[in-house]
Amino acid sequence: MRLLLTLSLLAWLGGAHADGVRALIQSSPLAGSQYYALSAVWQEIRAGDALALVREPDNRHDRNAIRVEWRGQKLGYVPRAQNRLIADAMDIGERLTARVSSVNDNQNPWLRVTFEVFVEL
Repeated sequence: MRLLLTLSLLAWLGGAHADGVRALIQSSPLAGSQYYALSAVWQEIRAGDALALVREPDNRHDRNAIRVEWRGQKLGYVPRAQNRLIADAMDIGERLTARVSSVNDNQNPWLRVTFEVFVEL
């Protein structure tokens, strides 16, 4: 919560000069990708591609769940151990964006895709 207040203060202090400014708030591996569409779209995904973050407050496994999508395809989730800050930010209406930071052909599904989440100031 302190981070969100700090970022809000920075945006307020920046005023009109903050247009187009974003701050990296998290870099994470993609969780659960082995259960969703990643294998079907693997050859098309590139570093830098935009991702959609979709809040799932009614998820029966995790009330802070955030689904990660690429071009409408569900790829996985923000890892449970790292999703609370992003869930809180989304719940209060912060403008967040996400993008693929790396794609690797690794046997371990946790190491195949990493992504970054930014708050737009």
